[in-house]
Amino acid sequence: MELIYKGKTKDVYKLNDEHVLLKFKDDVTGEDGVFDPGANTVGLTIKGAGQSGLRMTTFFFEKLARFNIPTHYVESDIEAATMTVKSAAVFGKGLEVICRFRAVGSFFRRYGAYCEEGQALDSFVEVTIKDDLRNDPPITKEALSQLGIVTTTEYDVLVELTKEISNVVKEELAARSLELYDIKLEFGRDSQTGEVMLIDEISGGNMRVYQDGTYIAPMDLEEMIVL
Repeated sequence: MELIYKGKTKDVYKLNDEHVLLKFKDDVTGEDGVFDPGANTVGLTIKGAGQSGLRMTTFFFEKLARFNIPTHYVESDIEAATMTVKSAAVFGKGLEVICRFRAVGSFFRRYGAYCEEGQALDSFVEVTIKDDLRNDPPITKEALSQLGIVTTTEYDVLVELTKEISNVVKEELAARSLELYDIKLEFGRDSQTGEVMLIDEISGGNMRVYQDGTYIAPMDLEEMIVL
């Protein structure tokens, strides 16, 4: 297989014109050996993290399919830690779309003068540019449109899908007495149809989840969801 992209937590291989293969790795983002879903660097390696993340990703992608939410998911091989997906074109050089239910992380660091840490938010959606050198700066709808990255129509679709997907995840966690504080999603255009769809993954590595005020680590969370 042809290696297309070597990422922090996944490698991407071309299968054919319509599909690619994602190979999940045991590396997770963070700093100084501490996990952080918003970090731009690999902070630590956890044995089994790749399979764990794929197991939870598969669970949620299959759930989203039942809601007819467009995603790139085709099938998974948990043992091999691989997922076959539809080929997609990212927006620009990549965007991250965050849905926030609590004021934590980078949101609180930026806006702490106007809110308390952990303050409730109403499915607040923000978009950031994937750019490690510039610390993934937030970007507005107008800027995305004027720079030719996302059309205004596509932006509205991104926000609508982000809220819908995030609330599906939130409700699934709430059923297990878990609270979703925030979640980071990625989207792309289907290479065949141009449809905006969810890509990448939905795992403990791209969300913050708490239970009775206690943070739940990604692999612990994934065990609570899929085992």
